[in-house]
Amino acid sequence: MVTKFRYLSFCKRQNERFYDIFHEDRQPLRIYEKNIYFEGSNIYDIYEAGAAELSFQMLGSIEVDETFSSRLKTAEKITPSQLRAVQAAMERAVGESALRLESQMIVLSTAVSGAPFLGLLGTVWGVMDAFAGIAVAGNANLAAMAPGISGSLITTIISLLVAIPAMFGYNFLVTTLRSLLVQADNFAAEFSSEIEHRYVEFGTRESRRP
Repeated sequence: MVTKFRYLSFCKRQNERFYDIFHEDRQPLRIYEKNIYFEGSNIYDIYEAGAAELSFQMLGSIEVDETFSSRLKTAEKITPSQLRAVQAAMERAVGESALRLESQMIVLSTAVSGAPFLGLLGTVWGVMDAFAGIAVAGNANLAAMAPGISGSLITTIISLLVAIPAMFGYNFLVTTLRSLLVQADNFAAEFSSEIEHRYVEFGTRESRRP
């Protein structure tokens, strides 16, 4: 849980760094052109996928060199069908980032849902031991019942010590995870809109196609 918390927190910080640089430059492909890398940022992964596909659609290559900026300025705008290819690349990146962010969450979910049942099992088992002790002793005295009852209580306490912190941690991680996923969807829509505004030509090139 601690490792997952650190990973999501790092991802959130990297997303903030990426947003700051992305929004301070009016050229949406500047980060891609300068080959600036934001390790751990799921937003950057989506940006890189969209920028690479846009570069391929406009220039026929995803490689960035010293002529990239000049070639981009003289390149023809893309068609709506090419824009859909860029959007599809970003959608795939959104899905892949979601899988990475959600990895190992099943472990915490299992701990939260399974620990109370383990506690219940321990309680039932302890009660059975208590009755077995009574049967062996021949009467219902404290000495006969204590081992089974104490064992059931210990199992219940251990299960609660696992389940309660896991529940709070899981809920916090889920909230953070949902925030990152919403940010990913919002950025994909924002970047797609920016590409459409700057690089898409409607009703010209496609209309001339047979």
